[in-house]
Amino acid sequence: MRAFTAAAVQIAPLPGRLTAESVQANLARCVEYLHRCVDATGAELVVLPETATTGFTPGMPAEELWDLLGPLTEPIQQAASRLSVHVVFGSYARGESRGEVYNEAYLIGPSGDVLGTYRKTHLFSGEDRSCGGWVTPGDEAVVVDTDLGRIGMIICFDGDYPELARVQAVMGAEVICRPSALLRSADIWELTNRARAYDNHVYVIGANATGVDPAGVLYFGNSMIVTPIAEVVARAASHEGWVSARLDPQTALASLTPGSNVPQRFDHLADRNLAFIERHLDVLRRPASTSFPHAR
Repeated sequence: MRAFTAAAVQIAPLPGRLTAESVQANLARCVEYLHRCVDATGAELVVLPETATTGFTPGMPAEELWDLLGPLTEPIQQAASRLSVHVVFGSYARGESRGEVYNEAYLIGPSGDVLGTYRKTHLFSGEDRSCGGWVTPGDEAVVVDTDLGRIGMIICFDGDYPELARVQAVMGAEVICRPSALLRSADIWELTNRARAYDNHVYVIGANATGVDPAGVLYFGNSMIVTPIAEVVARAASHEGWVSARLDPQTALASLTPGSNVPQRFDHLADRNLAFIERHLDVLRRPASTSFPHAR
């Protein structure tokens, strides 16, 4: 990984009933904010929110959503090429059959090529089509080698699951991008971003939606960039806009805690007790649920 400036952009989807026209309007706003952000910050990696073309809750069945979704990455690819930047961009995407919809994140390179596509593996309550929602889960972790470094992608609720970020870190990820439309509290958002960064000594770039989506759901923004020692070095408020920070591998693990003169001596990846993990793999594979009452 080399030093570079990264940015997280938060924009609001158009409220009201989702249409083909509103999808294109949301896409145009992504392109607009991408240009404005890069012009203002010089960022070489820009992360946009989850499902930025539609909003997270589309307010329609999977079959109707599928009908609205065509090829949606081309305008972002063209903008990335014009600006010569890397972009992580979230959108719903069509599967092969009508009603098969994936929640995807794309890593687009400065050539305009799609370098990697990740399909959300851990679906939020109500999102899963098998439970009455509109999304089919993915099943692959994705890490992409780029000119900036090795970049992994997770999407929103994925960040609640330590295993996914750990798999990507073991695969070599140095930066994990988390496009999101988080529906819980700002505390949970910060906690999970910082924990996944610290667990794995990676940078986490979390771009969270703001505004109101087509189903009337409200988002709070608070996009952030977190260092490998869990320091939040950039934090947005709730309005549309962006935050940026310089990511420097030479200083990422320079101290034990932010501002400390005590050097960082441990490595959460290298210091794993692999014999212990191997001994308990069967436990990790077991189905389980919390013993506490909850609404599920």
